[in-house]
Amino acid sequence: MAVRLHFIVEGQTEEAFVNQTLKPHLGQLSVWVSVRCVMTSRTRGIKHRGGLGQYATAKKDITAWIRQDQNSDARFTTMFDLYRLPTDFPCYEDTVQGDPYKRVNALEDALGEDIPDPRFIPYIQLHEFEALLLSDLQKLDSQFYDRGDGILRLVEMTSQFSSPELIDDGTDTAPSKRIINEIPEHGNMKVSAGPIVAEKIGLSRLRSKCTHFGDWLDKLECLPAR
Repeated sequence: MAVRLHFIVEGQTEEAFVNQTLKPHLGQLSVWVSVRCVMTSRTRGIKHRGGLGQYATAKKDITAWIRQDQNSDARFTTMFDLYRLPTDFPCYEDTVQGDPYKRVNALEDALGEDIPDPRFIPYIQLHEFEALLLSDLQKLDSQFYDRGDGILRLVEMTSQFSSPELIDDGTDTAPSKRIINEIPEHGNMKVSAGPIVAEKIGLSRLRSKCTHFGDWLDKLECLPAR
């Protein structure tokens, strides 16, 4: 059975990643993808999308899309960063500390309980999209060919972690901050360069290095069989 899968994502980088990498892959498995950035505000009838400011606003947007498509072949999922997750997010205060994998699983469970549609598959990225890029840093060379020394320093840094997903969410040490520290141009190019690098790394490498991401992808790939 074919499935239509709606992604509600945090920003334009994730939107491009879904369109460039996940959409063609899932399409081969009869999962037809649509994606949009989460709505953050509305001004004089104009919807503003991108960035996760308040959970309450995001919840309205997710539930509105779920109400609009009541068909049995529709599914919904999110791609939000754990980094700078809104403090009004369900279960946030109870999961501030602790093992990152247990924390993100608890937050996803809480999101599923707060939006209790059986067609909804919550997903939160550990700790942000740029963790995926740290799965194979040599691929950054395709976009930043003159930053070899910085890439080598990033390789040395990531070797201290068993998975890029475990690289923390500190204000100055989150994955994106570490990349920008070595490759300043990435700050202005992340929407264009990030998805291209992730595509070059490939889903096989991404899922093996980032197991939480891999588990989510497994669920999406199995949707037609459910």
